[in-house]
Amino acid sequence: MSNPLDPRASKLLHDLIEHYIRAGEPVGSATLARECGLDLSPATVRNVLAQLEEQGLITAPHASAGRVPTTQGFRLFVDALVHLEPVPEALQQRIGQALASCGDPRDALRRAADLLSGLTRCVSLVRMPRREDQALAQVDFLPLGQQRVLVVLVFRDGEVQNRIARTDREYSLRELSRSARALNRQIAGLTLAEVRQRILGDLKATRSAIDQAMTAVVGAAESLLEDSDQGVVMAGERTVLEHSDLDDLGHVRALFHTFDEKRSLLHLLERSTAAERVRLFIGEESGLNALGPCSVITAPYRVGGQVGVLGVIGPRRMAYQRVIPIVETTARALSQALA
Repeated sequence: MSNPLDPRASKLLHDLIEHYIRAGEPVGSATLARECGLDLSPATVRNVLAQLEEQGLITAPHASAGRVPTTQGFRLFVDALVHLEPVPEALQQRIGQALASCGDPRDALRRAADLLSGLTRCVSLVRMPRREDQALAQVDFLPLGQQRVLVVLVFRDGEVQNRIARTDREYSLRELSRSARALNRQIAGLTLAEVRQRILGDLKATRSAIDQAMTAVVGAAESLLEDSDQGVVMAGERTVLEHSDLDDLGHVRALFHTFDEKRSLLHLLERSTAAERVRLFIGEESGLNALGPCSVITAPYRVGGQVGVLGVIGPRRMAYQRVIPIVETTARALSQALA
């Protein structure tokens, strides 16, 4: 984003936002005149602030109050005014060593989420790589009793995912095995995307060949295939309670509902998988009402040919100059740890 402001207006907007991030309160012209180091009178500063307000970059929450940045103002600040702070070498090594020491990939994802939350004091998210292009080896059904069946997906790379399905009656192991064999003849060796298309389309027409009595179990497999690539690890949800600008009870409830439901967050993270580097969603840019008072910073990480995403959710007045490099560094370290 290019900077449409002259140097004086840029300096005042930068300093206003920096002060607002630190203090969390509207910034008055007298305070800004005193802190900006430009030897300007409060009256001159007021005139510049009035111009910035006309441009939609700042606003006055109350008639007699100072100014606060708008989403547009934050966007200009991050894209054109802020100077990102390099992550200290010692911290880079600490992050890399912590992730490299994890023996299991899922442990590394959890460690990455914990590190991000601890270092930024924000809610952290790590989305597991999509499995759209991974071939299935087989599907298995195992009886659990009490009208429950374990639906198991086994991928060619050895990963196993499962879900418990409730059925209309008890099914024997023999019935379940027969259904699994028929289903595997249809889908074994296909990618997850191909399986989804077939199981939601052509396969429905041939269910009678499997067993009409197994409709509920096959339906559970459909459900698993629909969202098996939507795993997300979160940490630090309670950090939202530490930020004064997120202390509105309605906002807190909406945020925790979004954290618990996750699906809308997954759609947001999905928008970041094609990005080469960090992406930033400020306030309403996320498209999620619950995240209106928040900013989301994401970065992709890669495992072979698969792409995952990690990121943080915090208040709009977060320390972008510090948090953005930490998110990017953690994504790079996670890619290296999982290579």
